[in-house]
Amino acid sequence: MACSEGKTKTTELAESTSEVETKKVIDTQADPTIPSYNYDALNETFLSKMDDVTYVVNFWATWCKPCIKELPAFEQLNTAYQDKNVKVILVSLDFPEKWNSAVIPFLEGRGIRSQAVLLDDPDANRWINAVSEDWSGAIPATVMVKNGEKTFFERSFTFKELENELKIIL
Repeated sequence: MACSEGKTKTTELAESTSEVETKKVIDTQADPTIPSYNYDALNETFLSKMDDVTYVVNFWATWCKPCIKELPAFEQLNTAYQDKNVKVILVSLDFPEKWNSAVIPFLEGRGIRSQAVLLDDPDANRWINAVSEDWSGAIPATVMVKNGEKTFFERSFTFKELENELKIIL
């Protein structure tokens, strides 16, 4: 089940920030609480890595009910596989100005310890297709990456479903 708001919010993000200059990574010296990436930096850091780590990258937002429902599965996976070279990355598609006021309290309130980052890139039409040509833009969406090989899912997961897909990749 995909969040029907995904395209609308992503489109709004792209339109509302279309005049903002895209930076590789936001200056964390100015605000160290926002681990923020544009698509190129996200791709370089997690989506195209050629190392022995398996990256489970979930695209989500605080306004997406299916995303919220599946977050505990990703947290459980992160805990269960933390010493097996698996790294869970939660990529928030919330507006950057909501990071400190909404996203951080949301994650802390639910005890989420997985690495969370903000995708702050106004060109959604480019990065959605770059993540996967099969991605409509709806969330939740997940990419599993091992040694540069990607497996893409545009759907929600239970822990068991997520673990089964991970075992295929491992």
